[in-house]
Amino acid sequence: MNDYILKEITPLRLKDAVKKAQKVFKNYPITHFPVIEDNKLLGSFAEDDIQTIENNEEELVKSSHLLNSFFADDKATILELLKIFADNDTNIIPVLNEQKEYVGYFDLRDVLDVFSTSPFMIEESETIIIEKLNNDYSMSQVVQIIEASGGKLLGLYISEKKADTIQITVKVISDEINEIMQTLRRYDYKIISMHENDIYLEDLKSRSEYLQKYLEM
Repeated sequence: MNDYILKEITPLRLKDAVKKAQKVFKNYPITHFPVIEDNKLLGSFAEDDIQTIENNEEELVKSSHLLNSFFADDKATILELLKIFADNDTNIIPVLNEQKEYVGYFDLRDVLDVFSTSPFMIEESETIIIEKLNNDYSMSQVVQIIEASGGKLLGLYISEKKADTIQITVKVISDEINEIMQTLRRYDYKIISMHENDIYLEDLKSRSEYLQKYLEM
């Protein structure tokens, strides 16, 4: 991700006037922007906070209590970055190197572009959402089921976690998607997502229609 570290906007400093920060936010579509001193990150001001300061001639140091503390290191993965963006409701993340020095920032649009063009997103595949009890699921078991059924796993992640159950989203390439789903069901994984020509659901539908006709006789 180093190729996506931006340095377009010069970081703010606490000696800068509030009006300088307001001008930065006016000129760029960003929610936050970092403040540094001696190349060390002090935090980031949010646009909403900066715009509420009435005296725009005063220095930012008087508002230092409004600084937000979040950042990424320059080796962060896309998923780590997406979590930081979401957790802090921001579209910009300051980036620090191994020496904890400020080296630039990530823009949400760039990170989303990288994610959206990854094989995980663009490969022709099936997406299966499965559910199981928290204490009973196994990522390795899910992978084994898919590969044993001739499928190729693109990726999987925990998409929802409740008190007792957990949902896993799986992206898989397979010509035998029904076989994979049937095997998952045999291991007590509930299929949450809907799929065309799902043999299990078609069978349930047929049985239901037969029972309905029987009851109407």
